[in-house]
Amino acid sequence: MSLMVERREGESNERFLSRFRQMMQRTGILREVKRRRHFVSKSEARRRAYAKARQRARRNAARAQGNSGYR
Repeated sequence: MSLMVERREGESNERFLSRFRQMMQRTGILREVKRRRHFVSKSEARRRAYAKARQRARRNAARAQGNSGYR
């Protein structure tokens, strides 16, 4: 996946960098790089997904009860 951002005429460095960062976010390149930084076995990925789903279910159940987690 390649990403090419050319600087526009009269564009400041700050604006150019922010445009580059926006494109990186939109394409998901940074997210993919962070995800691939360390090897995760299939069983570990499954375990993490299961834990995340359990946490999401708990959160949704608490919201359904009207408990937002604050006292």
